[in-house]
Amino acid sequence: MLNGAIRFINLSQVVMEKDLSAVLEAIVKEVEAANPAIVVVDSFRTALRKRAEITEMEVQFFVQQLGLHLTSWEATTFLISEYVEAEVQENPVFTVSDGLFWLSQVTERNSVVRKLQIFKLRGQASVPGLHTFRITDDGLQTFSRTLGLSERKGRPSRRPRLSIGIPALDKLMGGGIPLGDSVIVAGASGTGKSVFGTTFIAEGLRRGERGIMAVFEERPEDVKRRVKNLGQDLEKAERQGKLKILYLRPLDLSVDESLQAILDAVKEIDAKRLVIDSLVGFEMALAPGFRTDFRESLYRMMASLTGTGVTVLNTVELDETFTEFRFSQYMVSFLSDDIIRLRYVDIAGVLRRILTVIKMRDSQHSKDIREYEITRKGVMLTDSRLNEYRALITGIPAYWKTLSAIEDPLK
Repeated sequence: MLNGAIRFINLSQVVMEKDLSAVLEAIVKEVEAANPAIVVVDSFRTALRKRAEITEMEVQFFVQQLGLHLTSWEATTFLISEYVEAEVQENPVFTVSDGLFWLSQVTERNSVVRKLQIFKLRGQASVPGLHTFRITDDGLQTFSRTLGLSERKGRPSRRPRLSIGIPALDKLMGGGIPLGDSVIVAGASGTGKSVFGTTFIAEGLRRGERGIMAVFEERPEDVKRRVKNLGQDLEKAERQGKLKILYLRPLDLSVDESLQAILDAVKEIDAKRLVIDSLVGFEMALAPGFRTDFRESLYRMMASLTGTGVTVLNTVELDETFTEFRFSQYMVSFLSDDIIRLRYVDIAGVLRRILTVIKMRDSQHSKDIREYEITRKGVMLTDSRLNEYRALITGIPAYWKTLSAIEDPLK
């Protein structure tokens, strides 16, 4: 007995010495005495195995009678046992039971992930598929694969636009980011993707819009120190409860678990802006089994997050080449409403940064390619549109006048 709330009964000796009817009688006697709401038999199969002469028919009759008695007492019963999946179709316990929760453990490389599947739930619907669960000091927590999808809010036909914090870029985007959009900022290492993300959050805080930063590559203290060097102070907003910085790097991370943490944070502070920095770091933090389904999981994750009404800015690192112009490392462009592409170009032996707005769903935007710089004041777009060069997006632009001279030496 624990604080008068839990009663423990050891039935192993009863099983060894008496038949199942005596075991049933012992359980019923305890139920009548305690009048419980929940009865747990653990481990049900281990106890039965101690009597090799018990037939399947006896087991089925025992389970049926146990269910009838406990149902009459309005007690919910959990029979906990160890089985292999092939036994589901044959074992009489599964036939008689109203519900069947199947727990499994998957090991890949050095990673261990626990999964839950609801095989059966008599009289009511359940969510199909495999769901992740984790056991911690706080108990057991499950993460549904459809988390957040049932709570999506409808988008209004006319939505306000959010400033990204860079006026010239807002103008290129047709006035800013439509509320509730998912944005991808893609570029090579050093192009300033994280700076764009923190600028977006800092602008929201300046306007009274609370924000979340989910980081996978930097620790929160490193993020705050870096942005402070750019003239942005996130520590004050964090202390005031207007900003949360989530460092999501536990072992064997799952997408659904990360989504749960982000959704909880969004609801806790009523966030309007969210930055995920970066999708590459996110993938590397996942258990190996989740990386193979990363594209599908991102689809569910973005749908869930934007369904809450929050505006999401994702950063994606690309392996820069000077022969192609890819939009996304993971071919997940269809997941985003808007895409901003950053890249380096080699002009006269100097690497310079350029950006262009590739996509704005259901919205007009500028097709200009603009040069930008990262200063102590943040991201600044220059006045130069680099119109004197062609093939800028290849990374190796050519000067128009030089090309004209080559094509027509008489000019």
